Amino acid sequence: MTKLQEIKTQLNNHNPPITLVAVSKTQPIEVIRQMYDAGHKIFGENRVQELEEKYHKMPKDIEWHFIGHLQTNKVKYIAPFVHLIHGVDSFKLLKEINKQAAKNDHTIDCLLQMHIAEESSKFGFDESEVFEGLQNVDLEALKYVRIVGVMGMATYTDDISQIKREFGQLRATFEALKSGFFEGKDSFKEISMGMSGDYELAIEAGSTMVRIGSLLFGKR
Repeated sequence: MTKLQEIKTQLNNHNPPITLVAVSKTQPIEVIRQMYDAGHKIFGENRVQELEEKYHKMPKDIEWHFIGHLQTNKVKYIAPFVHLIHGVDSFKLLKEINKQAAKNDHTIDCLLQMHIAEESSKFGFDESEVFEGLQNVDLEALKYVRIVGVMGMATYTDDISQIKREFGQLRATFEALKSGFFEGKDSFKEISMGMSGDYELAIEAGSTMVRIGSLLFGKR
């Protein structure tokens, strides 16, 4: 059994099944193609130019996720085809995604990125900021974006208790947002947390979507 098959079996045996985003950033087309030929069709990229190039060279039934920090002036390049943007960290960015998606008549799913780690280098809302923003933005007017959940990255540390605490915090924020702003919206269901080094802890904490690169492709 390949590593891809092993991880997919593990995730599919979970109830409900957990989505695997294969983080293909920096990987050549031929390597991604092998994984596609093995049956996997969800890939994550963190650079706009690289994602755009791969989209044009790869089969069109791939579900492309943008998982990096997205600048507002780069949204237009991926708006025609991107399936899910994981890192929406400002309402200015959310409005720009809606604007560019409207031009392409293409609704884009988005995750609100929460800052749960101790590292200041990581992006994302804090909880009070996201609640205040949602109170002040007209979600109904953003007809071409669909907020489907939250995303967060834990601190890069060997302290398992800290990682568990941060993932638990993200899960709690998701629940609070669900009951406060997205009650009755079945589409608001995703908690994107967990990467190669901590995805099993993320699953324990309630992750619905994991982003795995080095475990699948090897160290870069």
